[in-house]
Amino acid sequence: MNMKIAVVGAGAIGGLLAHRLARTGVQVSLYARGATRQAIERDGLRLVQPDGTELAPLRLAVSDDAAQLGTQDYVVIAVKGHALPGLAARLAPLIGADTHVVSAINGLPWWFLEGIDSAVAGERIEAVDPDGVVSAALPRERAIGCVVHMAASTLAPGVVRHNSGNRLELGAARPVSQDAAARLTALLASAGFDAVAVASIHRAIWAKLWGNMNMNPLSALSGSTTDRLLDDPRTQALVRRMMEEAVAVGERLGVPVGMSIDDRIAVTRQLGPIKTSMLQDAEAGRPMEIAPILGVFPELGARLGVPTPFCEAVLGLLAQRDANLQHAFQGRPE
Repeated sequence: MNMKIAVVGAGAIGGLLAHRLARTGVQVSLYARGATRQAIERDGLRLVQPDGTELAPLRLAVSDDAAQLGTQDYVVIAVKGHALPGLAARLAPLIGADTHVVSAINGLPWWFLEGIDSAVAGERIEAVDPDGVVSAALPRERAIGCVVHMAASTLAPGVVRHNSGNRLELGAARPVSQDAAARLTALLASAGFDAVAVASIHRAIWAKLWGNMNMNPLSALSGSTTDRLLDDPRTQALVRRMMEEAVAVGERLGVPVGMSIDDRIAVTRQLGPIKTSMLQDAEAGRPMEIAPILGVFPELGARLGVPTPFCEAVLGLLAQRDANLQHAFQGRPE
């Protein structure tokens, strides 16, 4: 039987994953809405490669009704993390008794405390799973994490450009899903990705988030690229305080970052002047991914007895910035 994979969200990363996976011959469908769904129905899913060449458009099943797509072997979640609580219930028709749910999202996924060796193992993270609405639709016990180390952009609805990077790190939340994670890793490798299985998907997710949880919020608040944040001793000091709090939370969770703050800052410097995704969202008046990238830290810190005053202060400012932007952009033509 041909493997069935539904990709939820046909934006930059979702579109890139779907296009390459479909070219391997597996049955790929897309859950998309609005102009994106209409464009893919009309013109197919289009992919521009890093060198500027465009691959042939692919005609894939696309719908904003999950029931039309049916039960899947894998459901890849590639939407913004803050959008998932409002969307999850609509995805229930994709999930069968053996379906594995793959998170390819920024920040902490809803299942992160599943399978972790910690005092809070198995608990729910309210910031990303309010009232359990995500867990009710997308089973945490059959979750697979996918850490994306690629840059892609949406040129137009249904048109994706792969800009740089090719690495995907995968692993199962629980041992029961390790074989399913291995099969998916092999499939993604055959699709041309540098897909690797990692010993601890929790550590891989936490390590990436450690670099994002300070740069994303502070860039959105200041309007600065990452190099400017690090060049100013005052903002770099705040970056370091936030990173220290994240390290303390991670140690209590059992997910050490495995490198020093100086080394991580050096990595960020090597990337050059980056305009973070959160800053791009702020400039466009789109809701920012606050909860999965930053909101999780004060919540987990409170549960684990780790003070996070700098994260809490930045979170408060960021929430106000987001609310003010939404009010300012409300009613403006897109």
